[in-house]
Amino acid sequence: MEGSGGDHFILVHGLGHGAWCWYKLVLMLRAAGHRVTALDMAASGVHPARMDEVPSFEDYSRPLLDAVATAPAGERLVLVGHSLGGLNIALAMERLPRKVAAAVFLDACMPCVGRHMGVTMEEFSRRTTPDFFMDSERMVLETSEGPRAALVFGPKLLAAKLYGRSPVEDLTLATMLVRPGRQFGDDAMVKDETLLTDANYGSVKKVYVVAMEDVAFSEDMQRWMVDLSPGTEAVEIAGADHMAMFSKPRELCDVLLGIASKHD
Repeated sequence: MEGSGGDHFILVHGLGHGAWCWYKLVLMLRAAGHRVTALDMAASGVHPARMDEVPSFEDYSRPLLDAVATAPAGERLVLVGHSLGGLNIALAMERLPRKVAAAVFLDACMPCVGRHMGVTMEEFSRRTTPDFFMDSERMVLETSEGPRAALVFGPKLLAAKLYGRSPVEDLTLATMLVRPGRQFGDDAMVKDETLLTDANYGSVKKVYVVAMEDVAFSEDMQRWMVDLSPGTEAVEIAGADHMAMFSKPRELCDVLLGIASKHD
């Protein structure tokens, strides 16, 4: 099913989602001759752990860190992080920068050198009202690190804020498959202002894909993150909601193929 040449795309989902949300992109990218791996972060998708069994952001990110670390030498990795998944790929870029040809932040939390990764989530909270999450369920998980807050997206929130321009079939799929998620804003790594460095994270080519019709991450919010990291290329997808892989899959695929062509 996978092409033997080209780039190897590694796709990372956002909060509460899983590898399943990339099914359209996986088929398109493989048809174009590229290797594609869609990952479940820990306690996400079909990963067997429960979120209360995942004590840290590093543990949550372990499937990605392992996939990048074990990739064959010389393979051109293009990491694609959606929403909260931007923080996962940022950590992988910092740890293994020479394994990553490019990183794509799809309507994602994109941190910057010199500030802690959680600043992106703090800015999102500052820009939104307390009722943003609508019918989502908040809960407290008992972890080995103590009580930790978690969230499960509600169907009304999914329909109104995330999947507003996506096919109803994909919205229905999401209502069946979303799992509790954590933002890890209280995690020591996420709060570490020295974690991301110019030599590592800052050395990797970054492309930010702006979803122009997203009502969760506004265009202003997305461009604010781009401005924090000078040299980041910004690409727009007109008509894309927060779940651009569902609302504009062909356009997103074309953007990714364009990025890959620059590394051939």
